Amino acid sequence: MFGCQQNLISPTKDLKAILEFLCSESSKLTNCGIYYARQMYFKTGKIPSRAQLHKVLGTENQNLHYKAFYSDTAQQILTTVAESFKSYMGLLKRMGKGTVTQRPRLPNYRQGGLALVTYTGRSVRLKDGLLRFPLGSKVKTWFGLDAFYLPMPSNLDYKAIR
Repeated sequence: MFGCQQNLISPTKDLKAILEFLCSESSKLTNCGIYYARQMYFKTGKIPSRAQLHKVLGTENQNLHYKAFYSDTAQQILTTVAESFKSYMGLLKRMGKGTVTQRPRLPNYRQGGLALVTYTGRSVRLKDGLLRFPLGSKVKTWFGLDAFYLPMPSNLDYKAIR
């Protein structure tokens, strides 16, 4: 069983800058994934799998937006792109069968702004009562930070997580 809990924070000026940078990089990485998937669809009629997106933007291409994140986090962002294209293909099949009446539209680019950043349970650690969120190799080089910390929520139910 998986759970998600929203926690409101009051970030410091520095933490707010880090969070805004990560969310803007997430938006840019999402657009890179959408661009690759759209081009592949236009040229071959097929969509890339999430593994292909991870390989092309992560290991082969060394995308700077990908390197801004810890690998688990970047992969999670690209997985959402792959899922949206998979959903589009499913809607096309249903349209052919007649169960969907409106023609679905191919996923489009984000128009700037901030996008969701999802950290997996493997990458987040508890250290001295604070949650440690790791950052990517480029952020470590550019800003000299390897992670940012948030306070552990006091109302977190440990039994619900396990």
